[in-house]
Amino acid sequence: MSNKEAGFNLFLMNTACKTFLFFIFLLFFAVTAFAQPRGSADTVSIDSRLSVERVVAGEDFKLAIILDIKDGWHINAHQPIQEYLIGTEFNLTFQDYFILTDIEYPEPVEYEFAFAGGEILLVYEGIEYIFATLRAASTLQPGDYVLPGTLRVQACDDNTCLAPSEIDVQIPFEVIPSGSDTVSINDDIFSAYIAQPEPDAGTAVRARSPHEFAALFDAGRGLWALVAIFFIGLALNLTPCVYPMLSVTVSVFGAQTDTRPWAVFVKAVTYVLGIATMYSSLGVMAALTGRLFGFWLQSPLVLAFIGLLMLLLALSMFGFYTLQVPHRVSSKLGTGKFSGYIGTYISGLIVGVFAAPCIGPPIIALITFVGTRGDPLFGFWVFFVLSIGLGFPYLILGTFTGLIQKLPKSGDWMNWVKKVFGVVLIGLGLFYIGLAFFPAYVMHIIVFTLLAGGVYLGFIDRTGRDKFVFKSVKAVAGLAIIIVGVLVFLNLQKDSIEWEEYSDQRLEYARENNIPVIIDFYADWCIPCLELELNTFTDPRVIEATRHMIRLKVDLTHFDSPESEILRRKFEIAAVPTIIFLDEDGQEVRGARITGFMNPDNFLNNVRMITENSS
Repeated sequence: MSNKEAGFNLFLMNTACKTFLFFIFLLFFAVTAFAQPRGSADTVSIDSRLSVERVVAGEDFKLAIILDIKDGWHINAHQPIQEYLIGTEFNLTFQDYFILTDIEYPEPVEYEFAFAGGEILLVYEGIEYIFATLRAASTLQPGDYVLPGTLRVQACDDNTCLAPSEIDVQIPFEVIPSGSDTVSINDDIFSAYIAQPEPDAGTAVRARSPHEFAALFDAGRGLWALVAIFFIGLALNLTPCVYPMLSVTVSVFGAQTDTRPWAVFVKAVTYVLGIATMYSSLGVMAALTGRLFGFWLQSPLVLAFIGLLMLLLALSMFGFYTLQVPHRVSSKLGTGKFSGYIGTYISGLIVGVFAAPCIGPPIIALITFVGTRGDPLFGFWVFFVLSIGLGFPYLILGTFTGLIQKLPKSGDWMNWVKKVFGVVLIGLGLFYIGLAFFPAYVMHIIVFTLLAGGVYLGFIDRTGRDKFVFKSVKAVAGLAIIIVGVLVFLNLQKDSIEWEEYSDQRLEYARENNIPVIIDFYADWCIPCLELELNTFTDPRVIEATRHMIRLKVDLTHFDSPESEILRRKFEIAAVPTIIFLDEDGQEVRGARITGFMNPDNFLNNVRMITENSS
């Protein structure tokens, strides 16, 4: 072999060796690259275990979510120290047949990461357990089920943190009939689960979720739960829903002719029982059917009928009995000469319909709890206690209004006070009729009522015009009412939040561009919704604080339309107004959800939660 051939062969061998080594390097690089987690979901494996072999309908059982975290990686604790880190959170989709009575996250460990500049962070590592206690509905039919859920995690190693991931969790189980026997399993796992301390009545008063009510009842402290529910009902009187109820109560008892103390008090009790009966029945209906609380007010005919009743009551306040209101109608309203207990009870039933907008987070939790329980009788008594609390002030107001006519020299001023409430009832009657036929102008009805009512009560009404002091008081009161009307009119001219009509496209746009979203679910017949529009959404601070968000509005006036039904179920809306906030990833910030009226200061606190969550 010549030197030239030997050199060429050596060149080929060198080239082959280099090529081989290059491919080995590429293979090593590819394996290493693919071995690195591409998201937080790649760093943890999920499994689940139940505490029983089969779930008994109507009974509690325990669930353990097992997190197996890869070596070298950690996931953030449920409540991380740093606000920019995403905490571990487990959520279940209950599908109306379960309630969550307790959830317990593992104790985190302290760890020092290089990327955090030596700061101690709270994390989970190795194998950890998330424990939960659930109660199956007594109406749950035997069979095989799969309970879906999601686990949100964010993983970090010593150098960096990965993007958070949502991991789907599927929990299969079998349900057997109520009263059946089952076998405990996985005792070695659940022995580490320390039960939540027994709740007290204060827990229910502060309740914001159905499992808090369930825990209180299941702890054998049902009496305390009912006491707490009574006070929740009492607290509803701090909401705008009471405006129509106050006026109607005074009109009903102001027309009573029997001024015996015991008779007036018994009729007031009867009246409150009527309110409680109606409110309880409608509440249970909403809970067991899954319909929107207050759904009965979506009908224009119902709204118009309520408006007509208000106007009829107003006639009684002005003493226009010569108009010959039909005896059957007047007896039901408790007006005129017939003011017996049946008429008073029916009046309470009608007023119970007005209580529909009286909602708040505890009421939504109670609706969910009663709906999951699936027991109509139990649900009725729970709502009955709630509505007795709601109606308690009207027991006092009705008794006082009925007895005040017995006071000496109350003729002129009592007649004038009746006319004040007559004006209020005319305004409310026109308000409800406006809701039925021209909802866009209902606020102008209020302005008109205040201006015209102030002029009439202060300067046209002839009651006590021969008494200088009384005439002066009327003029001052009338002028004050006119000023209020002008202020309301000026308030209508204020700038407000500029809302967009809800669309899936806008929601998707917000998610793609990392823009937080606020969604307002409202209805034309919802008085707290109007209160939000007038007081909260016109506040310059609220307008400015939400300017960086996409602000969407969903009209649930006709809640049973196909479009409303889809959105109600998608966002779990039980009543209006409900306002939800979505972060930059399109996930709802549950702690910021608003149900019922909220003043601007508290509203801004909820907005800050979104800002902090997005920073």
